[in-house]
Amino acid sequence: MRLIFFLPLLLLCSCAHQTGNTQKLQSQVDSLSNKLAHSYKPGFGDFMLGIQVHHAKIWYAGNAQNWPLVQFELKEIKEALDGIKEFCTDRPEVSSLNMMDGPLDSLANSAKNKDLTSFKNNFIQLTNKCNSCHQITKHEFNVIKLPDSPPYSNQEFKVK
Repeated sequence: MRLIFFLPLLLLCSCAHQTGNTQKLQSQVDSLSNKLAHSYKPGFGDFMLGIQVHHAKIWYAGNAQNWPLVQFELKEIKEALDGIKEFCTDRPEVSSLNMMDGPLDSLANSAKNKDLTSFKNNFIQLTNKCNSCHQITKHEFNVIKLPDSPPYSNQEFKVK
C-alpha cells in the first residue's frame, strides 16, 4: 500500500526536477545565443584588406621566384574568400566570388611549374579579374593594380 502512495510522489518529484533542469538549460542557451549575437564577426572589408595584402605579396614573391611563398599566399587568399562566404552571407557580392577561382588556380599552376613568364601573365589576369569583380559589384572606384612597392619592409621575398 505504501508503494502505491510513494510511486506517484516519486514521479511528481522527478517531473518537477526535470522542469527545473529544462529551465536552467534554456537560460544557458539564451545566454550563449546573446553572447554569440554580440561577438566579433569580421566584415567584408576586413577580408578584402587581407586579400589586397596577399595579392601584393604574391607579386613580390613570384618575381623573386619564391614559389613556396606564392603558394602560401594563394592559400591565404582562398581562405579569406571562404571566410567571406561564411561570415558575409548578407552581402550580394558573395555570389561573384567564384569568378576568382580560375585566375587563382592558374597562378597556383605557374608557381607549381616555377614558370616566371606564366606567373606574370596569370598575375595580370588575376588583377584584371579583381577589377572585373569590382565593376560587377558596383565597386568600380576600388581599382587594383600591379604593386610598385612591397607592402612590408620587414619581409624578404627572395629565396635563401
